[in-house]
Amino acid sequence: MSLLIIVVAMGLLAGAAIHATLPVFLAAATAIGLWLLAFGARERLARARHR
Repeated sequence: MSLLIIVVAMGLLAGAAIHATLPVFLAAATAIGLWLLAFGARERLARARHR
């Protein structure tokens, strides 16, 4: 069930990306990428401290 929800959400986001202008899409993609990098760094630090 959760896989279905994820696929539907991805479809909605992809549809929204198609209708957005290129600068808006690039700004959103950059923001998401930076958030993912920050999240990954935080998780890596947390795992290093846990060991």
